[in-house]
Amino acid sequence: MASIFGHSIVGFTLSKVIDKNNGKLLLILAIFSTILPDFDVIGFKLGIPYDHVLGHRGLTHSILFSILWALILMFTVGRKNKLIWFLVIFLSTISHGILDAMTSGGKGVGFLIPFNDSRFFFPFREIKVSPIGIKNFFSKWGVMVLLSELKYIFLPCFFIFGVKVFMKSNNRFI
Repeated sequence: MASIFGHSIVGFTLSKVIDKNNGKLLLILAIFSTILPDFDVIGFKLGIPYDHVLGHRGLTHSILFSILWALILMFTVGRKNKLIWFLVIFLSTISHGILDAMTSGGKGVGFLIPFNDSRFFFPFREIKVSPIGIKNFFSKWGVMVLLSELKYIFLPCFFIFGVKVFMKSNNRFI
């Protein structure tokens, strides 16, 4: 998996770029939604195997989960523009699996669960897989993860956000 930092910057960027109203609640929930799929690591403590449907990178990393989570938030806390809410939350949630499918480790991502239990990676796998647990993160391995995320996640997000700010400041943003 990418780190909590890598996932979070994507939610921040998606919210800021898509939501013209810059709602704080949507921003917070977008960031939370990028992290939510990794709550499946609780399964390790419950004895659920990694490659089980409910295991790590399983159901909570699927397209269906992202759709259902976005619909739940859209209908319960979504404000005026429900389509914007759905779009930001769906993209934030599914971005987690997309980033994980670009990492250098793990057993793939169950994008199609529950319809297909296969796990997938993308051909591009340059993001260093983050260690599980805070203690393991503060190590040489964690530094390598952050450097790869800086290059492949943070810089693209800053570029996209910068383009949006530039276009808005020049009254060219639609």
